[in-house]
Amino acid sequence: MAHKHVGVMLMTYGSPTTLDDIPAYLKHVYGGRTASPEVIAEFRRRYGLIGGSPLLHITREQAAALQEELNNFSEDGTTYSVGAGMRFAPPFIADVTPEIAADAQHIVGIIMSPQYSPLIMKGYVRTLEDAVAELHCDDLKLSISRDWHMQPSFLQALAERVQQALDGFPPDVRERVAVLLTAHSMPKRVVEQEPDYINNLKETAAAVARLVGLADEQWMFCYQSAGHTPEEWLKPDFADIMPELQK
Repeated sequence: MAHKHVGVMLMTYGSPTTLDDIPAYLKHVYGGRTASPEVIAEFRRRYGLIGGSPLLHITREQAAALQEELNNFSEDGTTYSVGAGMRFAPPFIADVTPEIAADAQHIVGIIMSPQYSPLIMKGYVRTLEDAVAELHCDDLKLSISRDWHMQPSFLQALAERVQQALDGFPPDVRERVAVLLTAHSMPKRVVEQEPDYINNLKETAAAVARLVGLADEQWMFCYQSAGHTPEEWLKPDFADIMPELQK
């Protein structure tokens, strides 16, 4: 029996590596249009406040850990190579694809957003499909994962992080600590076309709250990081809720 090798691509949005990378990053996000100086300045301010984004580092660590796990527990001799590719920043999905496809008979794409929407995630699907087509390997199979927002291990990992944060408070006040479970905001017009995506987000939040044992009045689902466009974005927004918690 021929040896089987599978390439796995972890796909995420991407982020600028340095502050100087922000203009090029935004140009990719905006489909080739140059961002205004005001938007670039605001992104520089935000990334400067947090000391840059750890997204690439984290995703590469996840890829390395997944590759080790898959190879250690492979029961039929199948081997795996796992890479991390970004949509809007280096290393781009198209650049990483040849690396994971070397000697592979099957490519598996995993979008690192647990909730799936055909409309919102189609860019990842199209990008990986195009990258695989460029390899001109007719026998190379491609599969792309859908949603995994209710996977028990994923939910347990989130619940443990919430519990760790709550454990930092004295026991006598812990039950009065407000817990905000947030998701990245998006334009309201997009969500109106894909309501299932928001339902999936809320399902994840509710499942995590149950695992932690949060009372209904102790937690809230909200959005953060709304974009710099005049259109309406999703509510409630994290920034609007925080001042209310002081009252």
